[in-house]
Amino acid sequence: MLELQRIRENRDTVIKQLAVKNFDATEIVDEIIALDKERRAKQKELDDTLARSKQLAKEIGICYKSGKIKEAELLKKETQSLKVVSKSLSDNLEMIVTDMNKRLVELPNVPHPSVPKGNSEKDNEVVYEEGKIPELYEKAVPHWELAEKYKIIDFNLGAKVTGAGFPFYRGQGARLQRALINFFLDEAINNGYLEYQPPLLINEDSGFGTGQLPDKEGQMYYAQLDNLYLIPTAEVPITNIYRNVILKATDFPVKNVAYSSCFRREAGSYGKDVRGLNRLHQFDKVEIVQIQHPDKSYDTLEEMKAHVSELLRKLELPFRIVKLCGGDLSFTSALTFDFEVYSAAQKRWLEVSSVSNFESYQSNRMKLRFKDDSGKAKLAHTLNGSALALPRIVAALLENNQTENGINIPAALQKYTGFELIE
Repeated sequence: MLELQRIRENRDTVIKQLAVKNFDATEIVDEIIALDKERRAKQKELDDTLARSKQLAKEIGICYKSGKIKEAELLKKETQSLKVVSKSLSDNLEMIVTDMNKRLVELPNVPHPSVPKGNSEKDNEVVYEEGKIPELYEKAVPHWELAEKYKIIDFNLGAKVTGAGFPFYRGQGARLQRALINFFLDEAINNGYLEYQPPLLINEDSGFGTGQLPDKEGQMYYAQLDNLYLIPTAEVPITNIYRNVILKATDFPVKNVAYSSCFRREAGSYGKDVRGLNRLHQFDKVEIVQIQHPDKSYDTLEEMKAHVSELLRKLELPFRIVKLCGGDLSFTSALTFDFEVYSAAQKRWLEVSSVSNFESYQSNRMKLRFKDDSGKAKLAHTLNGSALALPRIVAALLENNQTENGINIPAALQKYTGFELIE
């Protein structure tokens, strides 16, 4: 959620920056400013009324002590009248604040000045590319055919037991999943991240805190009887650890990592681009989350990009880094870099990670603050990234490393898999 002071003091700039996300904020911003003006006026009126009530209480006490009973009774009548006024003002103030907050949550995060303009992923900017595109042997096939051939992933069984988008991993396929999870966790731990194993269900406050609610409510699985949501990513429970927390400046950087299953309805996703592992309703992911001082958050974003890059190098996958344009940037992000790996059999790039800086947008919703050297409480910055999401990594590993004799396992994974070849 954008800070109210920022909107009030930088109206034109906020509107102009949000236009980069193809979001016309003029009406909402002006309504928020008007409500804020009304709120401040009502608050002053309420404060003055309460101050007058406090002063009357003193005067009543003095009157009773000096025997001026009649004067005291008159003042008590005024006090009763002021109580009615105060209650009315307080109720009106609460309604104004509620209306203002409803409008505030409708505003997306302001994009970083470096975010390019654009309408969709076609307008994203490739900022880095590394690795050689593999040349496959003549009979190479996409990963869903490899999965069936080597009996490592069963999509039909998943559809039978649950539905499309919920595959079974079996044998060497299951071990490959476990190997990747452990590899990603170990790499993060070696880079100073503290591991958590979070719950897979969250409450409304947590969904609101990181911005999934109300923006992505329709994309989340909802357990209605308990009013809980299945997590779309470990980012949500991990970041919400710090909801309503005041950190010390010496606590930075806060670095956490978590493995979890992730659940996404992916409503409206159809066609060839969602075949196999390309888009699932349940998948595994290792997520890195950092809480950082505002002055250092963009240096931290570069550090997180470097961490993901190193993972992909060790997996020997050709990859590129893409800066998202305004039209493809998420509701809550100020700046996002996507990592894509090349899938040789499908002959296309697959997104496997997003690394984002949310600046103070999430922390303002969560009231995540820190005390600076002067003792003043300020909003921290939050960042997260996939390090990594498994399905498309597995797809690229299977396709790029297939041979006539089996599927080779990258050297960095072999101590985790316990085998060098899927055969």
